[in-house]
Amino acid sequence: MLSTTAEDEVLMNKVGSKGVITLNRPKALNALNLNMIRLMYPQIKEWEADPHTSMILIKGAGDKAFCAGGDIRGVTDAGKVGDPLSENFFKEEYILNNAIGTLRVPWIALIHGITMGGGVGLSVHGHFRVATEKTLFAMPETAIGLFPDVGGGYFLPRLQGNLGIFMALTGFRLKGRQVLRAGVATHFVESKFVSALEEEILALNETSEEKIDATIKKYQNEATLDAETPFVLEPHLEEINRLFSAANIEGIISDLERDGSEWAKKQLQTLRKMAPTSMKITLRQLHEGKKKSLQDVLQMEYRLSQHCMQDKDFYEGVRAGLVDKDQSPAWSPSTVEGVSDEQVNWYFSKLANDKELQL
Repeated sequence: MLSTTAEDEVLMNKVGSKGVITLNRPKALNALNLNMIRLMYPQIKEWEADPHTSMILIKGAGDKAFCAGGDIRGVTDAGKVGDPLSENFFKEEYILNNAIGTLRVPWIALIHGITMGGGVGLSVHGHFRVATEKTLFAMPETAIGLFPDVGGGYFLPRLQGNLGIFMALTGFRLKGRQVLRAGVATHFVESKFVSALEEEILALNETSEEKIDATIKKYQNEATLDAETPFVLEPHLEEINRLFSAANIEGIISDLERDGSEWAKKQLQTLRKMAPTSMKITLRQLHEGKKKSLQDVLQMEYRLSQHCMQDKDFYEGVRAGLVDKDQSPAWSPSTVEGVSDEQVNWYFSKLANDKELQL
């Protein structure tokens, strides 16, 4: 299936009482753009209002990705010339994330393949996230001068211990069954069974969460791949909880330096590559998000997104990582110590009333 027109970028159809959404940009790893958001949101709201719609299933076309992220290059290109896309993309994406998080009917995301950034926002707030051995999950935003958005401030601090803080700051990648072990996926099914699972779910007469859960579990119980493999971060959970518990980034860096283990040194190496401002706003975002509703988190994140568009690091991160690909961003400020509290406070400050995210 290859996209030929804008309408083809998302395929939406009904199988009996079930809505089916296919992200259909396989050559672009099903990356999410504004057109796709604008196609999906009204259809999801229409299905939700329809008493004859009993559930919605979302998947990605092709074998490589569920959704590898948002169209950040398009967003930064727009931001440079004052194009409203840089406001509209984040605003409409977060409204879509909230629609998924508050959906009346079960939402089942088949997160087969790469699932990052915008793809996480299309899955993690729903009822069911089914990973396969090909799932690759990460929130890598601190490496491009952004922050783990799409409600990352809501779901990351709710993972066990300080795991979410660790993943948000380092961009740590989880693969396959590890996505389930971390608590990001709700189920794990081997990819060879995904088509049969989808068929069975779409044939269900009763679509209660219990019935859907039991159907997926039937296939999960057939999965033997990595069944005995412990959680990849299990040996380091105590260190993650201890060394990523400080109230600020300076404290986390100092705790890692004091610890001095090989593992701690490796994390320091990773953190030193990340945008200092991004790390500071991300840590505060997760600390504040732990106490907020999804709606309040998305409103906070929208403020952060718009301040990122007004600052330099996001543009520089996209340039170094995606445009020139020299992987040598010149962050401003270049050190954590150089990022003032005033600067961090500005990121969290309110926008003009007519610019705020309304949910």
